Amino acid sequence: MNLVATSLRPIAPPEKGALERIREIAERDLRPVVPWIDEKGFYPLNVLKKLGEAGAFSQHHSGFGESDAVDVGLAIRAMSIVAEECLSTAFCTWCHDAFGWYLQNTENSSLRETLQAAAARGAVIGGTGLSNPMKTLSGIETMKLRGERVAGGYRVNGLLPWVSNIEDGHYFGVCFDADAQGARRIAALAQLGVNGVFGRKGAAFIALEGTATRAVAFKDAFVPDDFVLSESLPDFAKRIRAGFILLQTGMAVGLARNCARLMRELTARSQLLNAYLSVGPVEIEDRLEELEHEVMLLADTPFEEDGEYVERVLRARLAGSSLALAASEALMLHAGARAYIKGSVYSRRLRESYFIAIVTPATKHLLMDLAAIKRASRSQ
Repeated sequence: MNLVATSLRPIAPPEKGALERIREIAERDLRPVVPWIDEKGFYPLNVLKKLGEAGAFSQHHSGFGESDAVDVGLAIRAMSIVAEECLSTAFCTWCHDAFGWYLQNTENSSLRETLQAAAARGAVIGGTGLSNPMKTLSGIETMKLRGERVAGGYRVNGLLPWVSNIEDGHYFGVCFDADAQGARRIAALAQLGVNGVFGRKGAAFIALEGTATRAVAFKDAFVPDDFVLSESLPDFAKRIRAGFILLQTGMAVGLARNCARLMRELTARSQLLNAYLSVGPVEIEDRLEELEHEVMLLADTPFEEDGEYVERVLRARLAGSSLALAASEALMLHAGARAYIKGSVYSRRLRESYFIAIVTPATKHLLMDLAAIKRASRSQ
C-alpha cells in the first residue's frame, strides 16, 4: 500500500484567474512540444504538473478550486483551453479529472482526505480505468476483473486492455466483480507497479499516442480496503456518471474552437474560394456556442439523476463528438492540399477528432443508451 499522505491546502488565488494561467501554460509550455507528442508519443508529464499547479485539475473538487463549490463547468473550460493546442494532453487532463472526480464522490472519506488535495494540485497523477465497467453497465461487455475477499482487502485478477495517463506510481480507477455471479461489484483505486499491478505498452495509435496508455494486468493483485471507492459500483456509477461524461465535452469544445480559428487564419486568397464550401468557421462557431450553452447549464447540477437530465447529458456529449468531426473535416477542406502534408496541424486535428467520437462512451454507445431511454419512456 502506498497512499500519499499530504498536507497540501487549496492554492490561494493569485492575481490571475485559473483560466488565464492555464492558457499561458498551454501556449508557452505545451504548444512547442505538440509535434513530439503527436509524432513521437512524448508524454508531457511536466506540462501536466504545471497545469495542475495552475488550477486545471482542481475546479471540480469541493474546496480546492476558484470557489469552495464543485464547479464542473470551470473544469470543462480549463480542459477546452488545453484541447485548443493538443488533444492528447486534453485527454490526459480528462483522465486525471476523472480520477479526481472519483475521489470527490467516494464513500471512503479517509481515501478522499488522503489523496484529494494532491490530486487537485496534480501532485499525484491518476487515470480512469472505467471504460470496461461503463460498457458492462450498459450491457456491451462483461467485467474483465475478478476479485475475491482476503484479509484487509481483495485479491484481483484480470486484464484491462486500455488505461491512459498512467506510469509507474500513478493511480487509476478500477472495478471488479467480488463474487462469481457478479452480484457484488466494487469500485476502487489501483496503483501501477504496486501490489501485483503490471503495465505494458500496447499497440501504436494514429493519434493520442502521447497519453501513457497501457495494457494493465492484475496478477493476484492486492487492492486494500483503504483503496475502495465504493462497495456498490451501480450506486457509485450513478453519482459520477454526469460529471464523468460532461467533462469529456471540454475536448470537443477546444478542438472545434481551434478548427474555426485555423480556418480564419488561412490566407485571404484561400478564404475567397473557401466561401463556396458549405461549412465554414461561422457555422462551426454557431454550433459551438449552442453546445457550450447547454453544457454549462448541465454542469451546474452534475449530481442530478433525473432521467430527462441524463438524456440531455448524453445528447450533449454526442453533439460534442459530431461537432468535433464536422469542424475537423471542414478544416481539412478549407486548408486543401497543405492539410495533406505529413505533420500538418490540419490532419492532426482530423485524427484527434475521431478519438473524441470513439472514446468511452463512444458514439455507438451513446446512441444505444439513448435508444434504451426512449424505449423505457414508451413503456411507461
